[in-house]
Amino acid sequence: MEHVKRIADEQQLEEMLSRPTSELIEMISQIDGDLMFLGVGGKIGYSTALMAKKAIDQVGIQKRVIGLDRFDSVQVIDKLEKEGIEIIKGDLLDADLVKGLPKVKNIIFMAGMKFGSEENLTLTWAVNSYLPALVANHFTGSRIVAFSTGCVYPLVPVSSGGSLETDLPEPVGEYAQSCLGRERMFEYGSLKYGTPVTLIRLNYAVEMRYGVLVDIALKVWNRQPVDLTMGHFNVIWQGDVNVMVLRALKYCDSPARILNITGPEILSVRDVALQFGKYFNIQPEFTGEEAQTALLSNAGESFHLFGRPKVSAETLIGWIADWISHEGRLLNKPTHFEVRDGKY
Repeated sequence: MEHVKRIADEQQLEEMLSRPTSELIEMISQIDGDLMFLGVGGKIGYSTALMAKKAIDQVGIQKRVIGLDRFDSVQVIDKLEKEGIEIIKGDLLDADLVKGLPKVKNIIFMAGMKFGSEENLTLTWAVNSYLPALVANHFTGSRIVAFSTGCVYPLVPVSSGGSLETDLPEPVGEYAQSCLGRERMFEYGSLKYGTPVTLIRLNYAVEMRYGVLVDIALKVWNRQPVDLTMGHFNVIWQGDVNVMVLRALKYCDSPARILNITGPEILSVRDVALQFGKYFNIQPEFTGEEAQTALLSNAGESFHLFGRPKVSAETLIGWIADWISHEGRLLNKPTHFEVRDGKY
């Protein structure tokens, strides 16, 4: 995909985000059972579920792909159903609903709450910790790949290269603590029932409509100061995330396996803003000073299993600059990557 000069519209974007690799297609041909995506209505769910469906269709085998969510938007339901993905509408906080779900062999758990978590801490803990306990208790005979976050790690020196899976989590703030609670519930289920689990510590996924690079680009485009306090970060193309998450089904284990998923580069907020400034012919404004620590992950283990991401940060910066300069649609979901106290 590196050779793609620009992404012209959402149709092209969604095709690229959901395009399965040959390695994924081979894995899908070997893995048994149907797939269910819990929390499929979020910004990641559609393209990941569609990628799985495309891989199944290319292999030419019969597997159900099921998506569950509260589905605030009928449009999302229509899009999924049009692609042959079965829909279950419901709230995973409903214990009776969870108990009635079919015992699908392969579970991709995507439900979670981040934005606004400080304003509703009880709901944050319910969604991020109680809900996973319900799921872990029900899908005891499944493989489970569960989204987590690199926010469970502490801030580390930029020179460290980022946190490793073997490092002890030290979550800052109640959002990150509740996400560690999510992990612990899946780990408990994995140990109690022997359920094979992979926990995906992700930071940060990005595409044209949202992500840290979009946040920085918009600051430059709108001539707003760019905060340098959290001076460094990792990103990874959402399409690469989708492939790795689905391929992680093959590596589920008991006790639960932990995998960092992010890009190989440690990026400088200042340098990225200056790059966007060149694209836009705008001199960026800055505020604050770079701290010596940042929220960073080392994804060497996932590269060993899946290979390195197909799309570089440099390519992403060019794509996003073009998208914003052509007024492409945005999701208006800022990452708040600059937060250092864990209060999202």
